[in-house]
Amino acid sequence: MTVGEWLRSRSPRPPAALSARLDAVLVESLGESADRVPDVFLAVGERLVAEMLRNDSTSRDSALDLLTADALLTYAFEAAGGDVSTIDGRAAEAMTRIAALGDADLARA
Repeated sequence: MTVGEWLRSRSPRPPAALSARLDAVLVESLGESADRVPDVFLAVGERLVAEMLRNDSTSRDSALDLLTADALLTYAFEAAGGDVSTIDGRAAEAMTRIAALGDADLARA
């Protein structure tokens, strides 16, 4: 199974606009092994949040990107949930990485 197949197997399916945006931000990874979903989705979600912070994207126009980042992180943990022995470490790493984005944004301000 690939990342793209894993994503399309989710139920319920996300709304069309969100599904299209997920495909767009994941385009380079859709053919990778589904085993990579937690790492790929976290990295792409992190990159999307960093881009939003860098561009000061806080208006309603950025809502789809915010929902996409949220979906990526949610799916990353859904996929990682199959291995409960690593979930605590993944959660701590994700929180540290996401929090560091805000710290970097504050440093630029």
